[in-house]
Amino acid sequence: MTTILCFGDSNTWGFDPAFINAPFPRRHPLGVRWTGLLAQQLGADFRVIEEGQNGRTTVHDDPLNVCRNGRDYLPACLESHKPIDIVVLMLGTNDLKSLYNLPPGEIANGAGILARMILTSTAGPDNRPPKLLLVCPPEIGDLSHLPDLAAKIPNGIARSQQFPRYYEALAAALGCAYLNSQDIVQTSPVDGIHLEASEHAKLAPAIAAKIREML
Repeated sequence: MTTILCFGDSNTWGFDPAFINAPFPRRHPLGVRWTGLLAQQLGADFRVIEEGQNGRTTVHDDPLNVCRNGRDYLPACLESHKPIDIVVLMLGTNDLKSLYNLPPGEIANGAGILARMILTSTAGPDNRPPKLLLVCPPEIGDLSHLPDLAAKIPNGIARSQQFPRYYEALAAALGCAYLNSQDIVQTSPVDGIHLEASEHAKLAPAIAAKIREML
């Protein structure tokens, strides 16, 4: 059995953009989420573990929400699910929030801290590190129709468009596998951040193909 851990934010959790203004978040069904589709496509010899959380950052505390710091949670997550063959890491969108005031390169550096934690851990088979697939987060869409959200993520389009060059360089420096989700999916026009069902259906096979290459 090959174990795949998917560590990410609301787009790994499967946030349904149709509910961006609802009293509480709702997620796409398991069979719609890219993680669920990934499990289907890889087959019975694979175990896909969803570890997505709304609002999760790479390494930053959110003063308005508890337990959103990926760096704090990752070690326990790796220990809990070991042995893990491959970790799929897709984080950085929430680091664009104005309260962190970070340029895209620094956000990628935060992802790099998590990546190095994974690649130096004993969470893989025989106490070796797991393999890592670093996924660049999607591009932020137009937020002009959602002024409160636009204020939280200023210049989201332009800043997120810079992610690929930093994430690709990080993957090259680490020698890990890399996938640019911006070449594959677009965020929903409803909220500019989350993925519609159709985009989950595009992301899953791309990640499955990379995993097969890695194995």
